[in-house]
Amino acid sequence: MTDHTLDPENTLVIDMNAGRITIEMFPQLAPMHVARIKELAREGFYDGIVFHRVIEGFMAQTGDPTGTGTGGSGKKLIAEFTDQSFERGTVGMARAQNPNSGDSQFFIMFAPAPHLNGQYTVWGQVVEGMDLVDGIKRGLPGSGVVDEPDHMNSVRVLADI
Repeated sequence: MTDHTLDPENTLVIDMNAGRITIEMFPQLAPMHVARIKELAREGFYDGIVFHRVIEGFMAQTGDPTGTGTGGSGKKLIAEFTDQSFERGTVGMARAQNPNSGDSQFFIMFAPAPHLNGQYTVWGQVVEGMDLVDGIKRGLPGSGVVDEPDHMNSVRVLADI
């Protein structure tokens, strides 16, 4: 847990079958990304979406309504790269090869990944429920594609609950 009080307007809660994951969002680092994540959460966009790509020792990725890794909300975001490092529990925005291709997909780190630093937008950090992240069903070695993946029941901004 962080050593300060969480701002309900910048706290994302993901309810899973096993419990709740709480993410502190960083509007000071990635204001456009945080605004878009909150907008999508408030629309119910993320409800029921699966963790479609989960790589042991690396990360769990979600946010694609098609569950294939190729879908999104249809609104691309300009990258907001910072010097914030990718550590265990860091939440980053997934993207294609183009740095300005982030949309609705995001990933949660299982472990530090310094090779991602400055290459992907960091927009949050898991502050509660990392044990639940650790319990997300892993994908196939190599691809990370998950057979019968875990899903997010609901994703909400804490201020709205």
